[in-house]
Amino acid sequence: MPLSHAIGFDDAPFPRDYRGDVRVFGTVFARQTLHGVVSGRVRRDGRNSTAELARLVEASGAAEHLHLILLQGVALAGFNVVDAWTLRAVTGLPVLIVVRRPPNLERIRTALLTRVSGGARKWRLIEALGEVESCRGVFVQRVGLSLTEAETALAALTVTGRIPEPLRAAHLIAGGVTRGSSRGGRV
Repeated sequence: MPLSHAIGFDDAPFPRDYRGDVRVFGTVFARQTLHGVVSGRVRRDGRNSTAELARLVEASGAAEHLHLILLQGVALAGFNVVDAWTLRAVTGLPVLIVVRRPPNLERIRTALLTRVSGGARKWRLIEALGEVESCRGVFVQRVGLSLTEAETALAALTVTGRIPEPLRAAHLIAGGVTRGSSRGGRV
């Protein structure tokens, strides 16, 4: 499978004390060319990210052409943890979670179990992803694809830096729409 057509998602920035819905943006790419943008909303620290991402994949108009879903981390809007296994089952697409640095899983576990409603369930979703793996200068977790396939996908979708274009573009769009201007960096 070529894994060269992907949709990447990132959430918009929001103030630390914000409670409510947070915008999420998805960008559809064929290799390094942007073909579409979708947006939706997920609840801060909520439970609706998986269903909303599945809806946005379908709303993209490109679902039949996509090979892969890319996420910049497993959670959106704080701790609205994506159930990557369910997202894979619902969409039929592999899910590749990409981060610049390995997360501090013990710190995340503690925060989920002590400060977040439904934290135990959310922690189980993170545990179900398995180990974080090094891959082409970033770290990944994957559902429905091998490490070799992940490397191939990252090679096909990355132009600038180490972050694949669908995630880089989603990050820039989310910041630009929310703040009025975009900047790189955090992706």
